[in-house]
Amino acid sequence: MCHHTERRTSPLISSTHGRCRLFPTLPSYTIVVDVRRTLIVSLWILFFGAPLFAADRPLLVCFGDSITAGYGLGRGESYPDALQRDLDKLGYNYKIENMGTSGATTKDAVVRLNSVISLRPSIVVVEFGGNDGLRGLPLGQTQQNLDTVLTKLEGAHIQVLLAGITLPPNYGPDYVRQFDEIFVDLAAKHHPATVPMIYKDLVKVPGTIQPDGIHPTAKGSEIIARTLLVALKPLLRKSR
Repeated sequence: MCHHTERRTSPLISSTHGRCRLFPTLPSYTIVVDVRRTLIVSLWILFFGAPLFAADRPLLVCFGDSITAGYGLGRGESYPDALQRDLDKLGYNYKIENMGTSGATTKDAVVRLNSVISLRPSIVVVEFGGNDGLRGLPLGQTQQNLDTVLTKLEGAHIQVLLAGITLPPNYGPDYVRQFDEIFVDLAAKHHPATVPMIYKDLVKVPGTIQPDGIHPTAKGSEIIARTLLVALKPLLRKSR
């Protein structure tokens, strides 16, 4: 029962035309609940739905050693960074993941391979072997390790670009020739997209190699990206 006396009432109870009205603010309360529900749904989409949308963007992994990692370079100056910019400009909706590790050998590539496959990439650029050669490791083991990498990527139905490298001439012509043949033989066996020598378009361009005589500069990385892009294009697809 309600009486028409002046007193402070609960916000959920009021008097209208002499009658008690229970929960008079219910419409406002409902609006607040609806707004909160909308916010909750929006936040759910933001935090949980975003990975689903990202999953629609194919992944391209650059898997290699210090050349891939961008040794001696600033942020955004490695060849994977340059390749990402080139793909974006051309309208290819790929996301590049840089999985380069300075000092890595082909043995390290075998050890880390499952972490690459677990990302479920569409394409993997394989760039290993230089450190094996520079350290004088057995070439047969280098070839076997790379063969393992390519075989497992093929088994996971992942497209591959094999990027080869060569050695300085002071390692002797016979050793350098045998080293170079590793990539030729692997390409003949596995038939991946191939760039036999990743530096082929920069070796005579000034300002493309760091003072150590081994690693590319930012300018060199941009040239490497363009070199790889030519070989990658048959593997790429544009989103509709």
